[in-house]
Amino acid sequence: MGIDTERDIEANLQIGPTDQGAVRIFVEANGIEIPMDFDPDEADDIADEIKAAAMAARGLSTRKK
Repeated sequence: MGIDTERDIEANLQIGPTDQGAVRIFVEANGIEIPMDFDPDEADDIADEIKAAAMAARGLSTRKK
């Protein structure tokens, strides 16, 4: 299984700052909670990766039409 494998799982995603100056990505699914804390520079890198993936996905979806 990899990133391209579809799954029928619902999850909640929350993103926000912590009181310790980190950025937390919090995922909850099926009663499991996963808090992931990143320093602000790491969070910027993650945001850049998400934006790049969104741009790539847009390119793929326009080719399929």
